[in-house]
Amino acid sequence: MGELILIRHGETEWSRSGQHTSHTDLPLTPLGERQARALAPLLADRRIALTLVSPAARARRTAELAGLVAARVTPELREWDYGGYEGVTTDEIRRTRPDWNLWTDGVAPGPEAHPGETPAEVGARADRVLAEVAGAAERDTDGDIALVAHSHLLRVLTARYLGLTPAEGTLFQLATGAVSRLGTEHGNPVITAWNVTWPDSLLPRAVPDTPERD
Repeated sequence: MGELILIRHGETEWSRSGQHTSHTDLPLTPLGERQARALAPLLADRRIALTLVSPAARARRTAELAGLVAARVTPELREWDYGGYEGVTTDEIRRTRPDWNLWTDGVAPGPEAHPGETPAEVGARADRVLAEVAGAAERDTDGDIALVAHSHLLRVLTARYLGLTPAEGTLFQLATGAVSRLGTEHGNPVITAWNVTWPDSLLPRAVPDTPERD
């Protein structure tokens, strides 16, 4: 395998407001679509052998606009299930739980369909994705593999790739529309690039607005 390319989806209304978003299937904002289109030149010189994408519309649309064709929908790449904290901001949670930390405390229980996940459970999903990546890498030893997904899931996955605990994903901030790369150095797992985005001042000129659809 070449490198593991991590892509966080473009902006949504809730990512802009800081609301926790797992199963709520929001579309990209106009800015989010421009962010997704801006990924194409950042990926242009890569030979991507496989793209795995979260089932969420915001991730699938990001992959499409970035020019990543034949993406395979992978349920394990869905965002952390926030349970009772779906749609709630960290500031709102801390009004009643001042010391709350997602990475160590997990979330409040939610409804039966979305009960919430612990850091360890998200870590186990990330491990399964990494196992799938390893299998694909054995079949194509030179091409990159792209994962298009969500902030917290990708941060946990990065921690696990580096041999850290799921909670140590807290160390890796990840912006919307960002590209990061994981690779190796002398056989050891390393971060080769992190949180690469277009500056806001360049984005509107670099990438046109999405044309209106019929």
